[in-house]
Amino acid sequence: MLKIVSILFFFTAIIFAQGNSLSKIDSTSNSNQKVDSTKKKIDIDAVVNSSASDSIIFKVKERKMFLFGSSDIKYKTTELNAANIFIDYNTNELEAFGVDSSDTAKTKIKGLPKLIEGNETYEGSRIKYNFKTQRGFISLAKNKETDKRYEGEKVKKVDKNTYFIENGMFTTCNSDTPHTYFTASQMKVIQKDKIIARWIFMYVGGVPIPIPLPFAVFPNETGRRSGIIVPGFGSTANRGQYFHNFGYFWAMNDYMDLAFTGDYYTKGGYGLRSRFRYAKRYDFSGSFEAGYSNISIGEETDPINLKQRQSDWRLSWYHSQQIDPTSQFSANIQFVSSNFLRNNSIDYNTLLTQQIISGASYSKSWDNSSLSLSYNRTQYLDSGNIDETLPNIGYSHNIFYPFRNKNSFDANKQSWYELIGISYSGQFTNSRTKRNEIKENKLGALHNINFNFTPKVGYFNITPNFSYQEKWYNKRIKKGYKKIETLDSLGRKVLIDTLVTETLNELNFVRTFSTGISASTKIYGIFNPNFVGVESFRHTMMPNISFNYTPDFSSSNWGYYDTYFDKNGKPVKYDKYEGQIYGGASSGRTQSINFSVGNIFEIKLNKVPGDTLKEQKKIQLLNFDISTGYNFAADSLKLQNLNLSYRTQIGEWLNFYGNSSYTFYDYDTKLQRVVNKFLVTKGSGLFRLNNFNFSISTNLSGEKFKSSSSNGNNKIETQTDPVFNKKDYIALYDNSDTPDMSIPWNLNINYNYNLSKYSPSEKSINSNISLDFSTNLTKNWKITFRGNYDFNSHQLSAPQITIYRDLHCWEMNFTWNPIGTYRGFHFELRMKASELKDIKVTKSKGLYSGLR
Repeated sequence: MLKIVSILFFFTAIIFAQGNSLSKIDSTSNSNQKVDSTKKKIDIDAVVNSSASDSIIFKVKERKMFLFGSSDIKYKTTELNAANIFIDYNTNELEAFGVDSSDTAKTKIKGLPKLIEGNETYEGSRIKYNFKTQRGFISLAKNKETDKRYEGEKVKKVDKNTYFIENGMFTTCNSDTPHTYFTASQMKVIQKDKIIARWIFMYVGGVPIPIPLPFAVFPNETGRRSGIIVPGFGSTANRGQYFHNFGYFWAMNDYMDLAFTGDYYTKGGYGLRSRFRYAKRYDFSGSFEAGYSNISIGEETDPINLKQRQSDWRLSWYHSQQIDPTSQFSANIQFVSSNFLRNNSIDYNTLLTQQIISGASYSKSWDNSSLSLSYNRTQYLDSGNIDETLPNIGYSHNIFYPFRNKNSFDANKQSWYELIGISYSGQFTNSRTKRNEIKENKLGALHNINFNFTPKVGYFNITPNFSYQEKWYNKRIKKGYKKIETLDSLGRKVLIDTLVTETLNELNFVRTFSTGISASTKIYGIFNPNFVGVESFRHTMMPNISFNYTPDFSSSNWGYYDTYFDKNGKPVKYDKYEGQIYGGASSGRTQSINFSVGNIFEIKLNKVPGDTLKEQKKIQLLNFDISTGYNFAADSLKLQNLNLSYRTQIGEWLNFYGNSSYTFYDYDTKLQRVVNKFLVTKGSGLFRLNNFNFSISTNLSGEKFKSSSSNGNNKIETQTDPVFNKKDYIALYDNSDTPDMSIPWNLNINYNYNLSKYSPSEKSINSNISLDFSTNLTKNWKITFRGNYDFNSHQLSAPQITIYRDLHCWEMNFTWNPIGTYRGFHFELRMKASELKDIKVTKSKGLYSGLR
């Protein structure tokens, strides 16, 4: 607390090293005297400054120094201020105190001692300190830090970091008159460690809680600390009384920590969880988590169908690492039993989770190629099905020009064969699936080689292309009818013809190719209205026409399809590689021509007069694309649908995206299908709408409405980047983090609309809107509403209302789910300081029932 021993040693060295010169100094000296300790070779690495508004007196023979009137001593980051400071080098003692200030109205003490050590400030009415033994005494002491302080009538320092306080007070409230504080007759303070006290009274609003605590230990340092995790208590109808999240947190070092927590239910059942975290800043970070629960529901006297006992488990691993600038590894893997989340969580999003998606990947890149290895797993909680790929290996080589002269840089002087480019990509996948306890394994490899030729003819880019694809499989299927023995309606054994699909284990290759040519260009149209701040308007058209050809690989010449005969003796063609990882070969010849036109509409605003620094602002108004095609090889319905897509973004306020599809063919209501007759031949127009959908989203906030000038005046805040940016403890539920009160309001809206017309008389419409709105009613009140409304069912799904109140050193959180399966509410009033958040009052019901 009185960390000025270094100052006193330096003064001692100065006095004795410069004894001759000091004897020549007058017994009084001007204020702001500076003693430079660098004149002799003394172990001092900075200048020591002393000043006093009245005088500084050195008594060399008596080995004493006196500073009078607004005295100040400074050395590095340590500073001592007081009305008077006395130093006695015979007893190695320092004394600092204030002086009386008397007038006719009242008498008070001014110039009370204040010691500033780094970011900490210590105050008292009198400071007495022995700088040799590092022991001292402070009367009416006060200590202020950024988020807490303690005071006492008497403070005794017994070593460098340990203090004993008589009739002390501790608080995390930064108000001069704290709203909440703790008093104790005896306190022991260990700097940067903890505060130990006994017979503690808690005061709220100046009123003491009548029941004291026999003893308590308060953390005296922020950040990760080892210690017991305080449990929560509650009760539910089907599990009885319980306590949850009781355990221990172990901060091993700056790079690792470990936590164990558990639950216990009086009607039978328990839960155990553990988490190990590790991190090295700018290198890697990760965590391992494990959980197990064995929960009994119901009473011993309940019928068997009402009693349940469920055992659930969960394992997860998260890891992120940048190995070097060209390679990285990441993993987010979870293995969860089907009911673990449902039985051990009350978080809304977690309860609505239907799929657990896990994955791990490693990637490495070179100048012109890249390699990736990945593992993917999807678990469907409702059915128990699993999709898994291990491994999935991919390699790609960017386009290269094998015939190009390395010294040829001018594209206009290159020969035609130098424009031929080749690219390659390959993939190997091992897939495993589980469906209704039936497991299946599939293996395959895929190779793609693309040849491109990119000459430019005038304003057109002509691109002939040829693509070759090869698939490797270790299995294929064989279909056919066989006599299968079964029982008829009378229980007699009969043989019936049944279509059987067999899997043959053999190595096979599927080789396919396609070729084509495309031509594209860009057309610009510019209009300069110079009106209402708009300097110019530009329309960019990007027409593209392409021809593609793919043979019919279902013909017998290629050998990728086989035939079986149905019950009527008719041949049925099937793909021998149906259901494999990359599919089989395509059926039917494709000989199509495709058209598309991309459109971009933009405006350029006038430049601000007199501003030579800012560039002219360009705004993209609309992106509009149109496409269709014609397949010459199709036996009917050769003209493809007309597809339109449009998207726009109005500044940072509004995003709009939509697309629609139109058919040119008529619909036969009797056959209930599209027939090969154009609508125009019936006088029903050129085309008919098939599908139309769009979405509108916006994200508005009070921050976006601030002017650019005010944004320019904002101070840039430097935020720390902690190694561990997650909570120090494990909690099943903690959705009550302190919200950001600096944003006055925030609104997220997303509207989706979809219209599908199966026929001219049949249609299906789906539309919904989701909303997330939060606003600060005052500087201390914040309310948030989240929900989704379905216009078809006229139902509001998953609504949630949260209310937050900042009470200075306390905070209130209220969460309410008004309707639905997981309805309920949770009210919580707790202290804001991180080390005292377990001091709280709660009330809950429904989903949150029993939570403290």
